[in-house]
Amino acid sequence: MSCPREERERLEHFIVGPYGMLSENSRGRLYPEEECSIRTCFQRDVDRITHSKAFRRLKHKTQVFLQPEGDHYRTRLTHTLEVSRLARTVARALMLNEDLAEAAALGHDLGHTPFGHAGERALNKIYSGGFKHYEQSLRVVDVLERDGQGLNLCYETRMGILNHTKGAPDDTPEATLVRLCDRIAYINHDLDDSIRAGILTSEQVPEIIRHNCGDTNSSRINSFITDLILNSRDGQLRMSEKMQQTFDFFHSFMYSDIYVNPIAKSEESKVEGIMSALYEYYTVHFDELPEDFGGVIERDGVERAAVDYISGMTDGYAMEKYSEKFIPFAWTVK
Repeated sequence: MSCPREERERLEHFIVGPYGMLSENSRGRLYPEEECSIRTCFQRDVDRITHSKAFRRLKHKTQVFLQPEGDHYRTRLTHTLEVSRLARTVARALMLNEDLAEAAALGHDLGHTPFGHAGERALNKIYSGGFKHYEQSLRVVDVLERDGQGLNLCYETRMGILNHTKGAPDDTPEATLVRLCDRIAYINHDLDDSIRAGILTSEQVPEIIRHNCGDTNSSRINSFITDLILNSRDGQLRMSEKMQQTFDFFHSFMYSDIYVNPIAKSEESKVEGIMSALYEYYTVHFDELPEDFGGVIERDGVERAAVDYISGMTDGYAMEKYSEKFIPFAWTVK
């Protein structure tokens, strides 16, 4: 009698089209494992990522706004969940592998630093080896999770995570899809949060965006996703010329007018100081790194271990450690 995983793999021949990645055709894991009797390899990757400590920490990591006063601003976790849902929706419509798309989407930002891209820029400047969050995301799943054992994910999931920013010539359609959904998600929800923060009003959103995509967050996302689905074919994901031009303008507008806005970035000047101080401290006092970083120190050196530790911190934990190491505590004389 066949197991549920085998039944699902057979079903994929009907629900995954000719350009999608079948689970049974995966190039496998870094280290061979016995297959699960219930889940396909990509479903298993989804579970490993969502049960990881790095995934849980995303809820306390900045998306765009540092320490926003309000409960409704996106965090790195809510961004990840939005990307995952968009990726599954498009994958289903285009008969790609939903589970692979979901796994890559859920893992794509696991390597993000505290304080969002400001933290990434700071570590890239501080660490001689350079720092890119997409490379760190792969390092998290390959090396750092499970006390240094890694999650041992499938090749296709790993490459979807690594290439989610720039892409690669041999990307699966699912990896390309995650990259597009990531961009669609963040320009739209970052604009929504910018309106919420009072950086601009809905009426100040450029006319080309409002005319071609609508006046609400949901209408804008629906416009891009629907256009992407309707214009993709033969394994190639694309938007119509009109919507691609709109997207390109939208993307440029966010970088020129929103991401550099002094309201959104007012605290960023402090980030490099915090990250630099923590890096200098832990490269000297490496004995204070958690015990499970011992293998990283031995294999990759103290500096790499310090970067791995600091990049994994949440915003609050980084500030707590900075305060603990560099700000004197109040004391009283009895």
